[in-house]
Amino acid sequence: MLFRKTLFACLCLCAPSLASAQYAQKSWETIQEYFQTIPLSVRPNPLWFWNNTRVEPHELKKQIAQAQATGYGGLSILPFGKNFSPEYLSDEYFELYRVCIEEAKRLGMSLWLYDEYGFPSGSGGLLNADGISRFELKHPSHTIKRLDKEEYPVLENTKTAIAIPEGILMAAIAMDSINLRRIDISSAIKEGVLGWNVPQGNWKVLFFMCRPDIGIVDYMDKEAVGLYINMTHDEYYKRFKSHFGTTIVGTFFDEPTLYHAKGRSWTAKFNEAFENKYGFSPASYYPALWYDIGEETQQARNYLFGLRSELYAEGYTKQVNDWSRAHGVWATGHQDNEEVVNPVGTSGDLMKCFKYLDIPGIDKIGGVDRPAEKFYKIVSSAAYNWDHSMAMSETYGAMGNISWDQIYNIAMDQYVKGINLLIPHAVWYDTSMVVFKPELSSKSPIYGKGLPAYTDYLGRLNTLMQNDARWMGDIAILYPIQTMQGDHYMDGPLGHYSGGVEMADMDYIDLGVTLFDSLAHDFMFIHPEVLDAKCQVEGDLLILNNEVQYNSFSILMLPACKTISLSNLQKVEAFVKSGGKLIFTSQLPQKASLAKDDKEVRRIVDKMLSSKKERAIFVKEPTIVNIKAALKHLKADFDLRFTSAHRAKNVHKMVSGKNIWFFANTQMMPKDLRFELKGKYKLSIWDPHTGAQEKAKYSIVSKKEGITEVEMNMPANSSLFLIEQ
Repeated sequence: MLFRKTLFACLCLCAPSLASAQYAQKSWETIQEYFQTIPLSVRPNPLWFWNNTRVEPHELKKQIAQAQATGYGGLSILPFGKNFSPEYLSDEYFELYRVCIEEAKRLGMSLWLYDEYGFPSGSGGLLNADGISRFELKHPSHTIKRLDKEEYPVLENTKTAIAIPEGILMAAIAMDSINLRRIDISSAIKEGVLGWNVPQGNWKVLFFMCRPDIGIVDYMDKEAVGLYINMTHDEYYKRFKSHFGTTIVGTFFDEPTLYHAKGRSWTAKFNEAFENKYGFSPASYYPALWYDIGEETQQARNYLFGLRSELYAEGYTKQVNDWSRAHGVWATGHQDNEEVVNPVGTSGDLMKCFKYLDIPGIDKIGGVDRPAEKFYKIVSSAAYNWDHSMAMSETYGAMGNISWDQIYNIAMDQYVKGINLLIPHAVWYDTSMVVFKPELSSKSPIYGKGLPAYTDYLGRLNTLMQNDARWMGDIAILYPIQTMQGDHYMDGPLGHYSGGVEMADMDYIDLGVTLFDSLAHDFMFIHPEVLDAKCQVEGDLLILNNEVQYNSFSILMLPACKTISLSNLQKVEAFVKSGGKLIFTSQLPQKASLAKDDKEVRRIVDKMLSSKKERAIFVKEPTIVNIKAALKHLKADFDLRFTSAHRAKNVHKMVSGKNIWFFANTQMMPKDLRFELKGKYKLSIWDPHTGAQEKAKYSIVSKKEGITEVEMNMPANSSLFLIEQ
């Protein structure tokens, strides 16, 4: 394996104070100590709503002390509500913020810098009487743009004259609706009027216009985002520079999204960015954003939607992360409405939008209609793909007064799926005006008494799971973003908030739930870009060649991949030829991300499935029974294999040179577990609920092959660590 630096060493080069923060590598002796003492540095930092009222210095100090007594390690201040005062980002506001920083410092607590007044991030707060945001007032030309399409039917064999619509022209295309022929007619525009000789055919003229929409920063425009950062982040740093990297440990952005502007968020600089990247104009591809344009449809959409996701990640997330690193703190945040199976119309690419973020995030907000638990693995996989160890969740808001059983159940489900920074939602300054329950402070008659035990529990989870831990597992699932981009289009029937377009057989989320929640097999989603750039085949293994989050996969799954890049499929083929095990589900690849490769894609798929060696199989209906049977048919071998009737969700990580397994029994019934670990281990059990440590029940059942059999009892709704001694 290649020499690998640690994230700690990498961060030392760019941000000294960040490198010494609480998520850097700790010695095993320190971990053992922290598991018992639970210092403030590993305790949770909830959102602290300064809600709809005037905040006062003496009350701020009082509530910070109450938070510490409850077991919180810090807070994240969130100004919120129409009647909040003092004025956001005013001198008086910053003086009250200073009071909090100095009190937190005195108590040894930390603060996260929430970057907005309410949410979503990007307005700069302060709506005036006309509903205009602070950012729009100051930078009206740098707000979100909307892509509109205007159509004009024209008669064949005539000369047409059409005035160019208002807005920034992105493309002027003539399209024959019968044979789908497209012509870029922008050269026929003179002095704002299109004058075009229409040839024979059933033609219509399409103008694609970029127009201003809502007054939030244009997330895809680096210049605009820089102006937003200057308005917000820089104002804090200008006043509190000495506290960054010590008391102020991170920044937090909340709910940026691409579903604004009717799901047609665009940027005026798109064509320039496209030509710089690919060397040709995207104009003739624009009709594919709404229509099937024939054999080039998937190609055009992957080009356009793919670049839009890149601009989004580079424009907003990367700049916030770069700023945070440069100022000695971490950066985290999450998208809005992550619980959409097809993310192209909402976040663009729910993995790639976190490519440049040190701590990718998600929120678990609302009830059963917001099933974020199905998507935790997307976010934690994004972290691992781009070589990070942390994943965040803003958790519990808008759920009502849920039970303690539910609170613990959600937490353990998050941590077993890779979340390791749970930010409770929320503590409220004025508990008479709580908007989103539960209210998780010492003032709560429902939760106040139970919070110390709960914050102890999260502190113990954080002690082991935040420690630059390396994820380990056997299964990789290709994230089918090329299929989703290829079949997505604007103004879909579901509406922009819900993603617009529902795709038949799109099963990657359900496949993940089947593997993890039902069969207790952990996995990692692999982004197509990462498969090309960071993965290589060695023997019968697919190697993710990162510096921290490196891994060896013996099983690869391709869920409902109608469209795939030829380079991806060629690597998959090399893996199978070398002895790797492959499972296709629901939909076999039929199209390539480049139309010229369509036939080769189908040829490779047919060849793999017709091989007599049977290392690749197709599961048309990926039910629990069928996936279990497919793994058995391929003689899949796992580092952990349950031999009991009961199973429990689990994750395997390497922490400070030791193997640890975290098990979560999220069901309301006890479980007696028996399983085999590949390797010879001496093991102990650490209970994060109580801090108790005891020797595990285990035996070496095969010294020659190196198999350790473990027996473990798990009470209902509980979790345990299995630790290599």
